[in-house]
Amino acid sequence: MTTESLLAPLPRARSAVDRLVLEIRAMIDSEVLRVGDALPSERELCERFSTSRNTVREAMRMLKAYGVVDVRPKVGATIIDNRMARALDLFSFNTIAISRKSFADIQGFRTLIEVNSVDAMFEKVTHDHLDRLNAANSAMGNAETIAAASEADFNFHIGLISILDNAALIEIYRIMKPVIIRIMEKGKSSQDFRTSTMAQHSSVVQALETRDRISYQYALQFHLNNGLNTFD
Repeated sequence: MTTESLLAPLPRARSAVDRLVLEIRAMIDSEVLRVGDALPSERELCERFSTSRNTVREAMRMLKAYGVVDVRPKVGATIIDNRMARALDLFSFNTIAISRKSFADIQGFRTLIEVNSVDAMFEKVTHDHLDRLNAANSAMGNAETIAAASEADFNFHIGLISILDNAALIEIYRIMKPVIIRIMEKGKSSQDFRTSTMAQHSSVVQALETRDRISYQYALQFHLNNGLNTFD
């Protein structure tokens, strides 16, 4: 995997650090460095770009924040590609207020993963998967607070996508967890999670167990859209 265009175009540099970030980016492109390759040492970068050690260190912090380099003591800077994780990390901070549009977008994304992957789910689901889903649903029913119930609800849906045996999907859900939890908590503030949400989960599990495609998609789609009216 090459590092071509590791960073999106930046505004015109207005500081020594900004200029150095652009220069390092150009160096990576011109020397065709790849993920896993090491960057020159701090001293070499200082000499190459005629700048101070503090400027180099600030530039490395920025590149690390972008998910482009990993800096380790006694090892130095190594090129990585964690840009997607960084972008989703920023997205996950948007948990203070979720609009109706945000709710629809997030649940629409979850529909693509949890509902539309029904055929793959039916091929891979086992009794162990079903047991874990039922355990998460029971934990939600026994929860004493909305926060605890939402955590169990999240574990139920992680259990669903775990059936697909795809580590990337689980990582995306982990990064999005603060937003998903916020949606779950808001939904539970307007309905009894010990009855309605549990019943919806149970319908999903039953459809999985019987390999009933229509029932599975209907039950899960209804469940994901159920809280829409709680968002203004």
